[in-house]
Amino acid sequence: MNARFDDLVVTEWGARFMGVNLHCAIGRGGIAVKQGEGDGITPIGTFHLEGIKFRTDRLDFNARAVAQDSIGLGDIWSDDPKDPDYNHGLYAPEHPYSHEKQRRADPLYDAFGILDYNWPDAVPGAGSAIFMHVWRKPRHPTEGCIAFDRNDLIWIFENWKPWSRVIIKGQ
Repeated sequence: MNARFDDLVVTEWGARFMGVNLHCAIGRGGIAVKQGEGDGITPIGTFHLEGIKFRTDRLDFNARAVAQDSIGLGDIWSDDPKDPDYNHGLYAPEHPYSHEKQRRADPLYDAFGILDYNWPDAVPGAGSAIFMHVWRKPRHPTEGCIAFDRNDLIWIFENWKPWSRVIIKGQ
């Protein structure tokens, strides 16, 4: 599959979108075929950006081509293969299964894009919460997500086209 100009192409060395080279961070396990939950691998493949969630108290932007939703106090993402709602976002202030809080004190999820890896029909244990989000610092590894400088991430979201894809390439 050939990448188009308006696809986000991610490699171990960075990303390219709309003719612009961008620095990014990938999973601590590198880019490969995902082995399972918690492996730290950024999955090889072609994905779609299914939606964007963001902190309205910290950011204001307009991603015209992607559905946007604000992050609430009780919003979580299930990462527990035993959870019937595995690899889905939920509003659940009290949730008995392992999960990630979407509203965080740090800036990592000030804005994040949800990729359709193992979603919406999740296979338990195949990997969850593959997002595009704000990085901790340049090239600092993620748990499998793709992370960018905050301004670059917002620029990507604002320039996304309805037909754009995320293409993650290995060696």
